[in-house]
Amino acid sequence: MSERQTTRLTRDEVYDLLMNARQAEWVELSLDDGRALSGAIIFNEFKGTGRLINVDQEFSYDFHVDQVMDVKI
Repeated sequence: MSERQTTRLTRDEVYDLLMNARQAEWVELSLDDGRALSGAIIFNEFKGTGRLINVDQEFSYDFHVDQVMDVKI
């Protein structure tokens, strides 16, 4: 049985993770709909929006900070 996160990160915690992830070459975003997407991100801290870009799989995904459950660098 795997340990699941029982408390959701606060919006400020997600903001901090996304701000740090902007410098990373590759991140994984866990979204509130259950998906986990990997790639590089662009994040606009003032709008709370960003884009994940995966060049290998040739897709991009626009997201809002409220959709993000976790960020792994």
